[in-house]
Amino acid sequence: MELVCPAGNLPSLKAAVDNGANAVYTGFRDDTNARHFAGLNFTPAKLTEAIRYARRNGVRVFVALNTYPQPGGFERWQKAVDRAADLGVDALIAADIGVLDYAAQRHPRLNLHLSVQASASNYEALKFYHQHFNVRRAVLPRVLSMSQIRHVIEQSPVEIEVFGFGSLCVMVEGRCILSSYATGRSPNTYGACSPASHVQWQETKHGLDTRLGGVLIQRHPKGENVGYPTLCKGTYRIGESICHAIEDPTSLNAMELLPELAAAGVKAIKIEGRQRSPVYVAQVTRVWRQALDAFARAPEHFHTRPDWNAALAKVSEGAQTTLGAYHRPWQ
Repeated sequence: MELVCPAGNLPSLKAAVDNGANAVYTGFRDDTNARHFAGLNFTPAKLTEAIRYARRNGVRVFVALNTYPQPGGFERWQKAVDRAADLGVDALIAADIGVLDYAAQRHPRLNLHLSVQASASNYEALKFYHQHFNVRRAVLPRVLSMSQIRHVIEQSPVEIEVFGFGSLCVMVEGRCILSSYATGRSPNTYGACSPASHVQWQETKHGLDTRLGGVLIQRHPKGENVGYPTLCKGTYRIGESICHAIEDPTSLNAMELLPELAAAGVKAIKIEGRQRSPVYVAQVTRVWRQALDAFARAPEHFHTRPDWNAALAKVSEGAQTTLGAYHRPWQ
């Protein structure tokens, strides 16, 4: 199985390449990708340098153009598709039908992957994208169980990539509108669920308050580590309790399911985290490379090592991990 790792900037790309990624995924420095944050992503010149570095080490480069353009700005997405094709990227990851259609018509030799943002969770949808746009791989949303993944792969005309590690989202991918209520900017079109322009930090006598669009979403005691602020993982007063009312901060870790994922026919394991640091990318890539290599050597004897889980826990949200929707023992 291919190991596909995040590269939000050049140092992260190099960290992924140097620690064993088979492929990296990136984005341009604008709203055409779903990680549109200040200081992240690539200019064409930087991406040229990144592709050169990856190719020297036998690593493939994918570019994500996985937000949904609005009519007034579609030209930006067209130019981004052209730019990616001209750079010779190994695959374009897209979600919007218009973007896929433009890429398929204008650049028929460009390898197209269906983004998780397309929220295609059944094989009928995958057949549609394959038939109309010649999509060759699809990233499944993190809402399917292992039995459902097996069922999709049995009927799918395209390769399947699944998430193995990283942040979870309470929303169905590609359908998130929660933060737009507070900021007026949808992550599906703008590319960021907490735009920096709408994040406020306020020091108080108790610690640090975080607001998004004026909404208080987190109150941090002094000395507490402060993470990336999102509405879904904030804490709120419910009656007399203050709790994570929508979603607990935790990360997906499907490493123990590697034998089942391989048996199901999964072609690639994706690591989430283009907004995370090069240290995160290096550590997660290194651990998953070791795990995949151990599984390849002796699949019948594979088991997760305590030091792997400990290393991953250190970079997990809330310092805890879950199997998420993959594990539904009642099915």
